[in-house]
Amino acid sequence: MPSFRHRLTAAQQRVYDRSNAIAAIPVRATPRLERAVQLLEWALARQDRARTQHVAQVICDELCAVLRVPGVRVQVKAERPADGRGELHGLYESAGRSQVISVWMLTAKRGQVVAYKTFLRTLLHEMGHHLDYRLLRLRDSFHTDGFFKRESSLVNQLLGAAARAPARRRAPGAEG
Repeated sequence: MPSFRHRLTAAQQRVYDRSNAIAAIPVRATPRLERAVQLLEWALARQDRARTQHVAQVICDELCAVLRVPGVRVQVKAERPADGRGELHGLYESAGRSQVISVWMLTAKRGQVVAYKTFLRTLLHEMGHHLDYRLLRLRDSFHTDGFFKRESSLVNQLLGAAARAPARRRAPGAEG
């Protein structure tokens, strides 16, 4: 990916460089977070948008709690919007005190459910923007190499924690 850093102002370059220097955000996964990551695959496989949204919200709520940052609202929408350039996978919006992550669970062309790991990565990508502003206190959230390393770090930590967690015998609907 070509860098556009040279087109930024000096202040933006400092933010870009700071973002680029941070490669990971360590997370201590709670049992509720581990369970939510496990349930996300189940909810997506059943094409259950409401359950997928609930579980995605739990994932973000737990991350915010563990990292001690303000919460963010999650919206899981049906079919991805698309144009001539491609499909929109996720979106982070911040207006004043309100932050919203939107993710889509169906592909635009075929209307198929997005793969579990792709959906989780998209959710955590958008969460990465929230963490840039709220945890790292960056004035902007650029797609730096550091940003993508942080995204991968979060994905790997959560998938690893969910894989190591004991498989619970509770009904999927019992998660709250």
